[in-house]
Amino acid sequence: MQTHVYIDASNLFYGGRKSLGWSIDYQKLRSYLKKKYQTSTIYYFGGVEIYKFPFDYLENNSVPIKDLEKYLTVVVKSHGKEMTETKLTLMGHHLKRVRFYSMLEKFGYCLVLKPVKTFEDEDGNYRRKANCDVDMTFYMMRDRDSFDRVVVLSGDGDFLPVLKFLRGNKKEVLVLARGPRTAKEIRKFAGGQFRDFEYLRTQLEFEEKKTI
Repeated sequence: MQTHVYIDASNLFYGGRKSLGWSIDYQKLRSYLKKKYQTSTIYYFGGVEIYKFPFDYLENNSVPIKDLEKYLTVVVKSHGKEMTETKLTLMGHHLKRVRFYSMLEKFGYCLVLKPVKTFEDEDGNYRRKANCDVDMTFYMMRDRDSFDRVVVLSGDGDFLPVLKFLRGNKKEVLVLARGPRTAKEIRKFAGGQFRDFEYLRTQLEFEEKKTI
């Protein structure tokens, strides 16, 4: 049975440790998915800050993370002294996130990353957005003839139509998500095929190395 995994990072891991309460070991997560579901492909959908990195939406489906890492590293080294302390700290935070994505790629995750966009809402407040719902839906539909079973790591109710379609086309659909962040319609749809991510802490928690 061919199994694909699709991870909606913004829904499942939003807020990181502050939201989840514990840090995820992504090597353990990949090993768990491989062992539990014999997955052949694991997609990870997320957003990334690119600053002025030349990204062409028409030529690329995902931000090339290695090239972005090199670009931001050069920017910090070349112009770090000219930046304010706040901007330099923010740049360092974003570069750390890019290196995290590079690590995921080395672990074997298939990254689909969108640039974070900043826009002004109707109240004049600036917001940041990198919604990957459409991308993830597209990949599931595109690949539907390549898998027999799909494991979706998201509790977002917007995915209900595509999940219903896949099940209607005789695909086994499993939902692995955080109970408190899972839409009621997704829980009802998944039924016995729903797995609460919260209960995997003992298997997936990142353990920091103890220093002597």
